Amino acid sequence: MSERTDGATGDWVEIDAHTRRRILAHAPAMMVVEVEFKPGGAGAEHAHPHLQSSYVKSGTFSYTIAGEARTIREGDAVVVPANARHSTTTETGGSLIDVFTPAREDFLPA
Repeated sequence: MSERTDGATGDWVEIDAHTRRRILAHAPAMMVVEVEFKPGGAGAEHAHPHLQSSYVKSGTFSYTIAGEARTIREGDAVVVPANARHSTTTETGGSLIDVFTPAREDFLPA
């Protein structure tokens, strides 16, 4: 795995019609990813072994972590424990900056 520690941005990857992501920086121990949502976009409920922090760069999101719902807005951040089921939706659209530790190797190009 090659490291991107210089802040250079990766290519956008389309997740679905409303959502795309790009890797901003990564090393084996950490990855920074921007996730952009169009209005009505959603991140389906899922879990992974990585510790995650999500910072709201823009927009308003309904975020659920381990069954606890909250609204987060521009400038807010949350921490998602490893293996916790979580999801998000947005009526406004916007961008999240997600930090994962360790890096999400499944996000790296093959």
